[in-house]
Amino acid sequence: MHKSSATKISLGDAGLVIAICFGWFIALSIEAVVLGFPSSASFSDASLMSIVALECAFASAALMLLHYRGYALATLLPTPSWRGSIVGALLYVGTLGIWSVAALALFNDENSTQPIAKILANATPSLLVVVLLSMVNGLYEEAFLLGYLLRGLTPYGASFALGTSMLVRVLYHLYQGPVGTVSVLIFGLVVSIYYYRTRALWPTVVAHALGDFVALT
Repeated sequence: MHKSSATKISLGDAGLVIAICFGWFIALSIEAVVLGFPSSASFSDASLMSIVALECAFASAALMLLHYRGYALATLLPTPSWRGSIVGALLYVGTLGIWSVAALALFNDENSTQPIAKILANATPSLLVVVLLSMVNGLYEEAFLLGYLLRGLTPYGASFALGTSMLVRVLYHLYQGPVGTVSVLIFGLVVSIYYYRTRALWPTVVAHALGDFVALT
C-alpha cells in the first residue's frame, strides 16, 4: 500500500473538481430518476460525441484550476503498458464474475426491464464512436475519481477517500436504475481497492474502457 505517495488536496479543491467534472452529469442523472427514467433515453453517435465533448471541456477547466493551484498534473496521467493492459482486462473479467453472482441473487428476471437494459437496447452508435467514447470516458473518470480524488483524499483516511470517490461515481450513474447502479458500484469497488493498494492507474482505465466498449457493442 502506498499511502506515502498520496498528494493531499484541500476539501475545497476536491469539491470544486467534483462540481466541474461531475456536477452536470450528476444533475442529469438525478433528473432522470425524478422523471421516472424516461424510456426515450438511448445512446447514439450524437449523444456519445456530446459526452466526449463535455468531458474534454470539463477536464480542461479542472486541469486549469489544478495547474493554478500548483497541483502536479503529471500524477493524473496513467502509464500505458502491456502488463497493465492485461491486468486491466483481468480486473474487468473479475467485475463481470462478481456482477453475475450479484445479479442472480438480487435481480433475477427483472434485469431486462431495468432502465439500463432499455437504454442499451435502443443504442445505435457506430463502432468508431464507441471506441472513442470508451477511451475518453475511461481515462476521464478514472483519472479524476481515482488519480485525483481517491489519491488526494487518502490522507484524510481510507474510508473517507474510498467513500467519497464511490459516492460521486454512483451519483452520476443513477440514471441506469437499480441494476446499472449496482453494476457500477461493484466495478467502482474493484478498481478503487485495486488503485488504493497499487497506485497503478492504467489498469483501471483499461478495465473501464473495456466495460464501456462491451456494453455499447
